[in-house]
Amino acid sequence: MRRTDVKKTSIKINFIMNALLTMSSFIFPLITFPYVSRILSPEGTGKVSFANSVIAYFALFAQLGIPTYGIRACAKVRDNKEELSRTVQEIFIINMVMTVITYIAFGITLVYVPRLQTERPLFLIMSTTLLFNAVGLDWLYRGLEKYTYITVRSLLFKFIALLAMFALIHQKSDYVIYGGISIFASSASNICNLVNVHQYIQIRPVGKYQFWRHLKPVMIFFAMSCATTIYTNLDTVMLGFIKTDIDVGYYNAAVKIKSVLLGIVTSLGTVLLPRASYYIEHHEMEEFRRITKKAINFVFLIAVPLTCYFILYAKEGILFLSGNEYMPAVLPMQIIMPTIIFIGLTNIMGIQMLVPMGLEKVVLYSEIAGAIVDLILNTLLIPRLVSVGAAIGTLVAECVVWIVQFAALRKEVTPAYKNVRYGKVLLATVIGVASSGWVKTLEMGNFATLLMSAVLFFGGYAIVLTVLKEPLVWEIENQVFTKLKGMIK
Repeated sequence: MRRTDVKKTSIKINFIMNALLTMSSFIFPLITFPYVSRILSPEGTGKVSFANSVIAYFALFAQLGIPTYGIRACAKVRDNKEELSRTVQEIFIINMVMTVITYIAFGITLVYVPRLQTERPLFLIMSTTLLFNAVGLDWLYRGLEKYTYITVRSLLFKFIALLAMFALIHQKSDYVIYGGISIFASSASNICNLVNVHQYIQIRPVGKYQFWRHLKPVMIFFAMSCATTIYTNLDTVMLGFIKTDIDVGYYNAAVKIKSVLLGIVTSLGTVLLPRASYYIEHHEMEEFRRITKKAINFVFLIAVPLTCYFILYAKEGILFLSGNEYMPAVLPMQIIMPTIIFIGLTNIMGIQMLVPMGLEKVVLYSEIAGAIVDLILNTLLIPRLVSVGAAIGTLVAECVVWIVQFAALRKEVTPAYKNVRYGKVLLATVIGVASSGWVKTLEMGNFATLLMSAVLFFGGYAIVLTVLKEPLVWEIENQVFTKLKGMIK
């Protein structure tokens, strides 16, 4: 029987809120990027992207594996305020100690690495994300499924940053300001988390701390984060060291669009982690399998059409967002688009299934395999193919991660994959392509082309799935119509 406390927070509401939150993290730069990219040029945006990727490695050590482990740890004890308070305080202290150590290491690196010295002000500003991450306690709020609060708070700060972006950036030399505003948009709202944390835990020390109980799982999650961060930032970092900031700028334009789409696809898996952990902790395996099947089906329904559409309209997307200077970003974007499918699936299998089941090591092994493949391919391909080589390396690495995780979960996950109506998804996608492909011949301009083709593509896709009675699509549509009827009455 499903527990009433689990019902208190709707998965659907959590998904919508987290989707808005995740999308805003990427839509914010997409709104500003057409303006910023034209002013700063590929070189300026490349400098900021390179600095952000380098700082990501330091953030990795400062955070250890806490962002993911903290969600699971808090979700397990959320019904006991004293134990929740103890858990949060223990993890927070570990996080702050590691942040101080990381800042010392960062300072030494900034002094002795010439490539970083040339942009010292930019790197110093970007490093503030280390402190914001530490005090934000975002993992606590996610573990308690406070997605409405997280979303509203985050959107407010992003809106402020949006206004600042247009008000303060006017020339190429303003790329440092761009970096600072980007950090403000993504991290400054974490201060609110620290101020409001007293509503959920006791602020005073609760005592009887057991730091050691977190060390082993945190280190496993840290190793997972290491592998993930290495191969998700390796392409940008290696481009920056092997080639130029301009090449990084081209690649960054391609990755921007992929990141937005990925935020949509992975939102469901993120909100299901605390719920899945709760079900396993209370031995409710049928509920666990039920949400897993829906999540896998959701990924295919969303990721497949998004991938196909943006491969078809990569040129228009790049030119609209970034301008004619970024034409070299089109091919890398087309190559990297299928990673949306692979990452969407591994996010479900890894975060929603393996982690709650206590099989973090499998996730770690899969990500190590992906990182090794990415490193080898980047080393071989970037010198010759530049950003195209980086895109190929990322695509193959994500495929390898999926293969390893699927092999480990074969018995558990096969029913979920069999539950997907592949024929219906494929037919609907083909109809979407056929109904929108002719728009390219009209030469209406990039924005008009994207708008008209998107309406035709996704409209045709949705209609076909509705006519074919795809179960999840029908369920979602029925819920929407029911709510609309209720609002009208």
